[in-house]
Amino acid sequence: MKILVIEDEVKLAEYLRKGLTEEGYVVDVAHNGIDGLHLAVEGQYDVIVLDRMLPGIDGLGVLVALRQSKPTPVLMLTALSRVEDRVSGLQSGADDYLVKPFAFSELVARIQVLMRRFTPGQTLAEASVLKLADLELDLLRRKATRAGQRLDLTAKEFNLLTLLLRRQGEVLSRTEIAEQVWDMNFDSETNVIEVAIRRLRSKLDLPFGRPLLHTMRGMGYVLEDRRS
Repeated sequence: MKILVIEDEVKLAEYLRKGLTEEGYVVDVAHNGIDGLHLAVEGQYDVIVLDRMLPGIDGLGVLVALRQSKPTPVLMLTALSRVEDRVSGLQSGADDYLVKPFAFSELVARIQVLMRRFTPGQTLAEASVLKLADLELDLLRRKATRAGQRLDLTAKEFNLLTLLLRRQGEVLSRTEIAEQVWDMNFDSETNVIEVAIRRLRSKLDLPFGRPLLHTMRGMGYVLEDRRS
């Protein structure tokens, strides 16, 4: 799941990026309203965390402009605690409001609620579970099972499997995997992607008689059921 953080306080933005990444999200960050609005409109995000006081375009301006084209859930952050300030944010299109200073655990809980609430046409169970053949991935409980057996995955392996399962049937290049899962530019000299794929395959495929994770030579990797 992908989150955009638009926050001009660099230390807070980095704190949120690090914390949310550790929670398993892919996180982009913008430090002003202009860059934030561009990313929000052009990118695909599950939730946007938006500071109200921003240089360039303030949070309300970003929100009003965003709502002209996208319904992406927005959690607004602010140091302004007056009821009128919260009301104006909600009236401008914010879906939730969190006053600074706040507990990180509360931020995560509110993000999870927004992700559950804004999945059109799906029940909570349907929205949070990804499936392929006998593989199931529960995003909220961060649990993966195959043929009813629990897969013991690390955080990175879970994130990698989530990306592959969300894009099942698509060949993902090493560069795209590096950007989405490791938040880094792919270096052809490193074998981090190959190592991660090998470890994931040892848990996902080797104990079972039906491979789902396939290597496309010179192209990348694809998760698909080739018997269907």
